[in-house]
Amino acid sequence: MYPSHQNLTISKILVPVIQGCDQTSAINAAQAIASRENILLTGLIKVPEDQSLTMATVNARKLRKTIKELYKINRGGKWAQVYVTHKPWEELLKITKNEEPELLILQWPNHFEALQKTIPEVLAQAPCNIAIVNQFIGMNIKNMLIPIRGGPYAEQVLRLALSLKNASKTQLSSLHLFPQNMTREQDAAFRGIDVVLKNMPEIQHREIITDKPAEAIFEASQDYDLIIMGASVHPTKESPSIGPVAEMIMRESQRGVIVVKSKLPYDINPATEEAGQTAISVLVDKWFAENTFHADEFKDPKFLLSLKEKQGLTISLALPALNEEETVGKVIGTIQKTLMIDIPLLDEIVLMDSNSTDRTREIAQELGIPTFIHQDVLPAYGAKKGKGEALWKSLYCTRGDIVIWIDTDIVNIHPRFIYGLIGPLLLKPEMNFIKGYYRRPLKVGNRMQAGSGGRVTELTARPLLNLFFPELSGIVQPLSGEYGGRRKALEQLPFFSGYGVEIGLLIDMLEKFGLGSIGQVDLQERIHHNQPLDALSKMSFAIIQAVMRKLEGRYNQSILENVNKTMKLIRYSRDRFSLEIEEIAEGERPPMIEIPEYQNLKNKLLTEISVDS
Repeated sequence: MYPSHQNLTISKILVPVIQGCDQTSAINAAQAIASRENILLTGLIKVPEDQSLTMATVNARKLRKTIKELYKINRGGKWAQVYVTHKPWEELLKITKNEEPELLILQWPNHFEALQKTIPEVLAQAPCNIAIVNQFIGMNIKNMLIPIRGGPYAEQVLRLALSLKNASKTQLSSLHLFPQNMTREQDAAFRGIDVVLKNMPEIQHREIITDKPAEAIFEASQDYDLIIMGASVHPTKESPSIGPVAEMIMRESQRGVIVVKSKLPYDINPATEEAGQTAISVLVDKWFAENTFHADEFKDPKFLLSLKEKQGLTISLALPALNEEETVGKVIGTIQKTLMIDIPLLDEIVLMDSNSTDRTREIAQELGIPTFIHQDVLPAYGAKKGKGEALWKSLYCTRGDIVIWIDTDIVNIHPRFIYGLIGPLLLKPEMNFIKGYYRRPLKVGNRMQAGSGGRVTELTARPLLNLFFPELSGIVQPLSGEYGGRRKALEQLPFFSGYGVEIGLLIDMLEKFGLGSIGQVDLQERIHHNQPLDALSKMSFAIIQAVMRKLEGRYNQSILENVNKTMKLIRYSRDRFSLEIEEIAEGERPPMIEIPEYQNLKNKLLTEISVDS
């Protein structure tokens, strides 16, 4: 049986978009071969080895924008992925192994110069089928020529050509070259392809007898927009190359040229690069450049909605609150109108109230928002104090595949606080957790204090992370209250009930899913009310406890059993100091997935979905 047109199409193409490199011809080739949803444009930024990878953060943002424009904002396509590295070829090898494309397209000489690799070096290591193109492939390809001699790459050449024909409605002609001393019947290498060609009358076929194949192909190609040919076959002991014929055509032809080579029978393991990634400083710099985003990248909610619908996801927003009547109405109203009514990016908003004594719940209810008093949720497990308790129980009260949390005391509320968090999770399916960060001017009375805030972050949280969990040292604001993640990951993590919830989730996400599962996004500016110093002191005390608890889990040793859990707060009044003792024991809830009521609720929802479908 000869293969059908459907089996000959290319399902996934990877094209590297390297900063400072012209890859127009490679992109044109990819667009001619496949539809946009089957093309993965992956950004690469090379940073000199004597410079920190963090220097490329802004360039990474610009390159993501460039790739988005290259996709022509195709709402059904992929978003931009950008990788920052000292060694772009080794990075591209890892990307190719992870993405498993059917075809990698590289443009000669541009990509090879940017990757600092020769054609033989690339061919020797390529872990997938590879196509090398010259710089003359345009957007409008009317006809193409495939010189076929048989051999292991002939089928791949034909598959590529037919895929291009199907996608671009291009006229396809084949050219079979016979040496002077061989008849058509004697050419055993061509027989398999000959069967295919005979059963595809839409392919025009020519045969030429010649001992000078390069000159014959070059002359015949003058009537075509594109030439697709296979690389030469070499014994395994020889250095691989595309062969003298393909090299001559690639170098001298003013027509578009694609040279195809099938993947080698062995996998390449770039051990040197992988070993280098174990250096914490390189790991963090790389993560920072690749997984740090800006809210403005995601300000088109319609595009986010299309990505959400394509991935079949639902999104919940849970708002923890305690006596926030001054701000909760504006927070809910702004988000509800923009991201639920105007654009249904959010599927639900719920208020997780910590038994407020003001009108916080009434205001939310007036706006049609379901409200829960977290002390009344899952009553069999009791009620603990703290925001973390509300967040943990919000997993039980919400239904979304993605759960977003923001504080309800934001004075300058804007939809970016939501779409900025959602965007990276839709962009990168492998990302499970996203943290917001921002400039933090504080409102003290009627005055704004620019540049203040983040004292617990800088004096407690970040030093502890740098000391014990240096992989997380690139997190700008580990204690920010604006963050979210995928339910399938969050439900597997324990939650501290109090101030330790943010840093605890970060550490557990790192330990369970790895640094690559975490991202952060610049939400620009957040204005909120100041907290008194003694509250910040208690927060620091709880955070230290949380970190020590995580160290217990890492090293399987008890640390906190003999540690004091009461804090002496110093009070001053009437010219005298006094001590006030307060117990601050940071409790921890088990992963929500371990709660039977939650499991029953999930099973019920799955049953309802099954019945509806």
